[in-house]
Amino acid sequence: MDVYQRPLTFEPDRDFDALHYKVMLDVDVQQKQLTGQNTITLTPLRSDLKRVTLDAVSLEVSDVLDSRGFPLSYKQGKDKLHIELARSYSHSDTLTFTVKYALREQVSGLKFIDQTETNPFQVSSDCWPNQARQWIPCYDYPHDKVTQEMIVTVDNNLKVLSNGELIGISEDKERGKHTYHWKQNKPHSTYLINLSIAAYTVIEDSLGALPVNYWVYPRHEQDAKRSFAKTPYIIDFFNRIYGYDYPWEKYDQVISTHQGGGAEATSASLLGEGAVTTKQEEIDFSFEGIIAHEIAHQWWGDLVTCRSWEHNWINESFATYSDYLYKRFDWGEDEAAFDLVRKQGAYLREAQNRYMRPIVFAQYESPGDNFDSHAYPKGAAVLHMLRFVLGDETFFRVISEFLHRHEFQAVSTQDFMQCVKDVSGKNMDWFFEQFLFKPGHAVFEVTKRWNEATKTLSVEIKQTQDKWDRVPIYRIPVQLGFYHPGGKTVEKVWLNEAVEKFEFKFDEAPLLVRFDEGNYLLKELTYPQSEEELLFQVENDDMTGRLWAVDQLRAFNDSPKTIQKWNELSKQDEFWAVREAAVQRLSEFHRNSHKAAFLEGAGDRSSKVRAASVNALGKLKDPSMLGNFRRIYETDESYLVKAQALIAIGEIGNSSQLRFLGEAAKVRSPRNTLKNAAEQAMEQIRKAN
Repeated sequence: MDVYQRPLTFEPDRDFDALHYKVMLDVDVQQKQLTGQNTITLTPLRSDLKRVTLDAVSLEVSDVLDSRGFPLSYKQGKDKLHIELARSYSHSDTLTFTVKYALREQVSGLKFIDQTETNPFQVSSDCWPNQARQWIPCYDYPHDKVTQEMIVTVDNNLKVLSNGELIGISEDKERGKHTYHWKQNKPHSTYLINLSIAAYTVIEDSLGALPVNYWVYPRHEQDAKRSFAKTPYIIDFFNRIYGYDYPWEKYDQVISTHQGGGAEATSASLLGEGAVTTKQEEIDFSFEGIIAHEIAHQWWGDLVTCRSWEHNWINESFATYSDYLYKRFDWGEDEAAFDLVRKQGAYLREAQNRYMRPIVFAQYESPGDNFDSHAYPKGAAVLHMLRFVLGDETFFRVISEFLHRHEFQAVSTQDFMQCVKDVSGKNMDWFFEQFLFKPGHAVFEVTKRWNEATKTLSVEIKQTQDKWDRVPIYRIPVQLGFYHPGGKTVEKVWLNEAVEKFEFKFDEAPLLVRFDEGNYLLKELTYPQSEEELLFQVENDDMTGRLWAVDQLRAFNDSPKTIQKWNELSKQDEFWAVREAAVQRLSEFHRNSHKAAFLEGAGDRSSKVRAASVNALGKLKDPSMLGNFRRIYETDESYLVKAQALIAIGEIGNSSQLRFLGEAAKVRSPRNTLKNAAEQAMEQIRKAN
């Protein structure tokens, strides 16, 4: 895919600054339509404003009235509403008018969702990135921020959630309806408007004086209390690490059927049904990282908002890096390190298999083109490198100052660059030019040589990524770790050229020379190491290094030492991902001789290791294991392990297993894990027979 063929899309001009939207809606849930009005307050950005143009798609406008109730002339096109003002207004004026309208068709910006056996009827907004215009006539672009009122009338059995503070609920007993009045007192962008309507159960929580509530289906109530229990704790963590207290009147999490993961709105997050998990589902399908990511958006995206979509990394990269920071704080160093490896891997797969683009990129057909693995995990990895270069204390001072300086504003990448200069005293334009405004990532080829006669270690570092168009040779520091019998020393060197050579004097050859000690750089790495060095590394390095070494030992897959070490690691390493990787390597190269290790792994404390072990056992195609797989399916709590047991039955079973597998396919599970595995197994058996 050549992303450079996409059109250049610039931030649009505008004639006015919208200040406040007062939206009044009467929602007919039976007919799946609404009537409404938006009273718009704005100030011109020019001295002769005579016409106002609003975004309005799929709306039937019936009237436009000025502040005194007199009609204004208007013309409605396919996606715009053009309003002729009664006179000319200047930039020193403020004017108000009201647009009356109806919505009589289904639109993606406001979904009417039918009741099913698992979800109640609901109305759920989906304003990102430019769909507020489908149910509210407005100026619909992120660089314009407004305060807002949402006054919504619905049937008495339904609850209404919107942004900001609940002013009150009034009843209309004759009609059997009531009206919710929500007010957003601080300015935000239109794509962050939320309207959620359903017969929700509302679970009340708090962080001090901050209301924190969970709007869930009635069947979710008990599980939601556990699934969302850490929400105040996560908010408190971000308060402290950002140096900026949560900025809105309240925080709600609301379940929305149409959401897969999550979507931010100001003072609320819309979460998919999978956010509420049973204790069993939580083993493999915890939403905690997504919950943290969406909470982080209350600062990154909501408090400060990208002023145009090429700067969307300010929303998404910071939120993605924030969920890593939370995991490091709460889950521990190893879990967070693995999360960072996983994030980097997601970007590298996109770069290798689809395209590379600059993170700040104004070439897109629609805003969604820029919401990819460059904006999310690559941007998070770039922030991790920036933190490394600036140092922790300076990095977090920059973060706090940026939020305070630009609170409730639309911002650009250049605003952040200026803040870095002002706070750190360092001109980091070179860093941003490389990592934000150019595509790609570093590809290192590292070699080393020990000279016993001179007691000198030579390390050569090549950057080879310039084989790709537009990708630079990077200027970046890297840490080299030297492991000796008495401990470890670390040297930081700066890379500036395509080939760099460094020499170090030691009394004896290091047991391990670790490239990128601390794991700060986003990179691909080719680094030939001896078997002895890798065997030392899997015993003595951090989790990321051990995981790397387990994989690099593939080069010695026939060596008894390597095979034995994989076997030991599959049982003994302290972190599950290393044990899992060791199981996978044994299965890949020596599965037939390690059945005992796989059987032991099938009882591991980590469901990921158990699943990998059951997968390895299935590949043995041993008919005597059929009973074991049935037992694992019936007794293991993990859906992932159960799924692997079903797949394993498909590897060795015959038509007599089809009925059992058919019943398994009917069992409800997260993401249809069991259904998909059972169908895969049945297909395997049918092909074999």
